[in-house]
Amino acid sequence: MLALDDVSLAIPAGVMAGLVGPDGVGKSTLLALVAGVRRPQEGALSALGEDLRDKAALGRLRQRLAYMPQGLGRNLYPTLSVAENIDYFGRLFGQGAAERRERAAELVRSTGLARFTDRPAGKLSGGMKQKLSLCCALMREPDLLILDEPTTGVDPLSRRQFWTLIDRLRARRPQMSVLVATAYMDEAERFGWLAVLDAGKVIATGTPPEILARTGTARLEEAFIALLPEERRRGYQPVVITPPPPPRPGEQPVIEAHGLTKRFGDFVAVDHVNLSVRRGEIFGFLGSNGSGKSTTMRMLTGLLPASEGEAQVLGQRPGAGGDARRQVGYMSQAFSLYGELTVRQNLELHAHLFHLPRERAEARIAAVLRDFDLEAAVDAAPESLPLGVRQRLQLAAAVVHEPALLILDEPTSGVDPVARDLFWRHLLRLSREQGVTIFISTHFMNEAERCDRISLQHAGRILAMGKPADLVAQRHAASLEEAFIGWLEEAAGPDEAAAELPPPTPATRRATPALFDPRRLLACAWREALELLRDRVRLAFALLGPLVLMVAFGYGISFDVENLPYAVMDGDRTPDSRSLLESFAGSRYFSERPALDGTAAAEARLRAADIAIAVEVPPRFGHDLRRGDRPEVSVLVDGAMPFRAETARSYVNGLAQTWLRDEAAISPLPRQREPLSVETRFRYNQAFRSVVAIVPGVIMLMLMLVPAMLAAVGVVREKESGAIANFRATPVTAPEFLIGKQLPYVAVALLSFVTLVIAARLVFGVPVLGSGVALAGGAVLYVLASTGFGLLVSAFVASQVAAIFAAAILSVVPAVNFSGLLVPTSSLSGGARAAGLAFPAGWFQQISIGTMSKGLGFDALWVNHLVLAGFALAFIAAAALLLRKQEP
Repeated sequence: MLALDDVSLAIPAGVMAGLVGPDGVGKSTLLALVAGVRRPQEGALSALGEDLRDKAALGRLRQRLAYMPQGLGRNLYPTLSVAENIDYFGRLFGQGAAERRERAAELVRSTGLARFTDRPAGKLSGGMKQKLSLCCALMREPDLLILDEPTTGVDPLSRRQFWTLIDRLRARRPQMSVLVATAYMDEAERFGWLAVLDAGKVIATGTPPEILARTGTARLEEAFIALLPEERRRGYQPVVITPPPPPRPGEQPVIEAHGLTKRFGDFVAVDHVNLSVRRGEIFGFLGSNGSGKSTTMRMLTGLLPASEGEAQVLGQRPGAGGDARRQVGYMSQAFSLYGELTVRQNLELHAHLFHLPRERAEARIAAVLRDFDLEAAVDAAPESLPLGVRQRLQLAAAVVHEPALLILDEPTSGVDPVARDLFWRHLLRLSREQGVTIFISTHFMNEAERCDRISLQHAGRILAMGKPADLVAQRHAASLEEAFIGWLEEAAGPDEAAAELPPPTPATRRATPALFDPRRLLACAWREALELLRDRVRLAFALLGPLVLMVAFGYGISFDVENLPYAVMDGDRTPDSRSLLESFAGSRYFSERPALDGTAAAEARLRAADIAIAVEVPPRFGHDLRRGDRPEVSVLVDGAMPFRAETARSYVNGLAQTWLRDEAAISPLPRQREPLSVETRFRYNQAFRSVVAIVPGVIMLMLMLVPAMLAAVGVVREKESGAIANFRATPVTAPEFLIGKQLPYVAVALLSFVTLVIAARLVFGVPVLGSGVALAGGAVLYVLASTGFGLLVSAFVASQVAAIFAAAILSVVPAVNFSGLLVPTSSLSGGARAAGLAFPAGWFQQISIGTMSKGLGFDALWVNHLVLAGFALAFIAAAALLLRKQEP
C-alpha cells in the first residue's frame, strides 16, 4: 500500500499550515514523517533546517518540536491524573520540580482544566482530552507544533476553545510554526496555508483564498470536490433534502423515552432525558463530548439498563427479550466488520445472525450490493477498500435484515465530502422511500442541518430540541454551530478557557543529553510505577500469583512415593513368610490392602488401580530358606507410571535386602563374610523430602514467568494505546525508556521474592541454609534478566495477548525442562544441555537450590552471579537495539 506517492512540498515557516483531506489520504503519515515518528523510505525530508535522514539531526529536531498524535488522548495515560500526565512530560524534557509546577499551572489555567487536575485522564471528555494533550505537548516551548487531527470527534464548543488557545499562543510567539491535519473543511479556512491531499498525492497548495479562487467556489468543501480527479467526481450530485413521510393516524413513536436516567455511582451520565422519534424521521442526536450521548444510545438498544425512567423502542422496552432488537440496525463509528471476511461473507454473516431464510438472505444481499454500489467489491477484503466504501459496507450490513430503526454513531467521521454526500443520499432513500427511522449522532454541523429534527445535549440533559432552522432562530444565531455553542456556553457557565487569560509564559529552553539522561529514565520509571500501583488486578497478579502457584506446586507436585497400596497372597503361612510380609507392613512406604485370593485377583486389582504392588509368597518358602536354597517371591508392580514403578521396585529390593541381613543376624547357621559393604548416606536433605527440591525450583520459575509477562505487556500496552508515540517523538532513548519501564517490575518482583522465601520457611519448612546475601544478590540479577527477557519479547509482538503468550511459553519451557527443576542439568546432553546453559533459569536454579538446600555461599556460586549479570545486560541491549525509535 502506497501511503504517500511522490509528494513534494515546501511548507512555509511561522504560519499555521494545514493538511486537508479525508482519512486514509496520507495526512497522518506525512506528519509522522516530519515528527520523526516514521522513517522515510524514499526521497529527502527536512524540518527546521534539519535533515531527517540523519540520526544526529533528528535528535536535535526532537528537542525543538512537539507532536500530538491522532486520536482522542492517544498520547495520554488513562490512569494518571491531569496533573500527573502534564508533570510526566515536563520530566521527560528535564525540567525541575518548580519549573514544572509553574508551567503546568499556567497551562491548565489557560485551557480551563484547572478544576480537573486530580481527575484521571481516562475519565475526561473528548474535548478535555485534546486540551490535556495540547498541555502535555506545550510543556516544552516548541519551534514546531504538529497536531494530527486534534479536533476530530470533538464538539463545536471544545473545537472553538482549542483553536482560540492556539491563536493566543501564536500571537505571543509568532515565530512558532504549527502544522495541522484536519478532515473539517470549515476549520481549515482559519489556516494561513493549505495542502490538499487525496490518495497519497498533493492536489493543491496555497492559502484558502487562493484555493477558492482557483476552483471558483465559495467554500473549501466545494473546492475539495472540484479538485478531485474526474473519475472520483463522476456521478456526484449534491444532497437534496426532501420532507419526511407524514405520520400515520394513531401511529406510535418508534423511540419514546420519559425521564430516562443512568447513574454510575454518584455520577449522573444521563439525567431525565425525554425523547420522541416518529417513523421515517431522521433524528440528529448532538451534544458535547461526555454529555451522555453514547450512554443514551446504549440504553435505547438494551445494552445498558436504565437507573430511572423508561424507554420504548418499537413498542417494547429495550432488553426486555422481545423481537424489537431484530428490527434495529446499528452502525458504530469505528469499523466493526470482520477484516478476514470478504464483502459478501460479511453480509452473509449478518443475514445469518438475524435468522434470514436462505432465499430471503440471498435476495437481500443482492439488493444491498446493488443499492450501495458494492457489486464491484463483492470479493474484496474490507481493509483494501477506501474509507467511504467501508462505511457504505457497514451501512449495508446494518440494513441487510430490513430494520425499522437504524442507529448510527458518527458514521461519516473522516469520510471525504463526496463519499459523505453519497452516504447521506442512501440515508434519505431509506428514510423517505422505506420509512426507516434513523437516529444519528454527528459533530458535523452541515450534517445536523440535514436532519428533520435534532436535540442538543450537555451534562446528561437535553438543552433544546426541534428543527435545525427553528433552533437557529431561537438563538438569533447566524448558523447552527453558533446556536449550538451558545446553548453549551449557557449551560456550562463561565469557562476559564473562554476568558482572555494570558497564554503561558515561555518554557525554559534546555538542551538535554542526546544519548543518556537519568532524568528521562527516572521519568519513565515514575510514570510506570504510578500506572502499576493503580492497576490493582495487575499488582495483585504480580504479588499474589506467585504465592498461590508456590502453594499449588509445593503441595500438588511431589516426588515422594509413600503409602503404596499393596496386597499379599501368602502360600506358605510360616513364621518366615510372616516375618517377610511384616517388614512391608512396618514401612511408611507401603500401605496394606485386603489379601489376595489368587493370581487372577492380583491381575484384576492391579488393572483397577486398587493396588500398586502384589506380593505372592510361594508354598515351602520357609522350608527352602532354612535349607539354604534361594526361594523366589513374586512381586508384581503397576508400571503405568514409570517413575513411581521404578521407585517402588527400589523400595522392594531395599526392603528385601534389609530383611535378609536381619534374618542372617539371628540365624544359627554360620554367616558368610561379604567381600564388600556399601552404605549410602544423603549429604543434603537427609529426610529425603521432595519439597526441599520443589520449593527452590518454584521460586526460580515464578521469578522468571511473572516478571517476564509483566514487562512484556508494559511495553506492548503502549503500542496498542498509541502512547508509544511519546517515546518516538521525544528525546527519550531506547535504553532510558526500557530501563525506566523495567525498574518498577524489578521492585515488584523482588518484593514477591521476599514473600516467596518467607512462605518457603513458614509454610513448607524450607529455610535458607546457606548465604542469604548470595541468594538475594542472585535474585536481583535474575529478576533483571527475566524482566529484560520480557522487554526483548515485547520488541517482536504488537498486542498484549501475543505478549502474554510469547513471554509465558518462551520462559516456561526452558525454565521447566532445561533448568534442573525436573532433571539435573548434569544429566542433560546435546541440545537440551545447550538450552539449559543459554537461558538464565538454570543458572539461578543452582543458586536457589544451593543456598536453600545445600548451604552454599558466594565462594561456590560467584560464576552463576556473573552469568546472570551477563544475561541481564544482553537482554536489555538486544531489546534496545530491536525497539525502533521510528516506525518503518
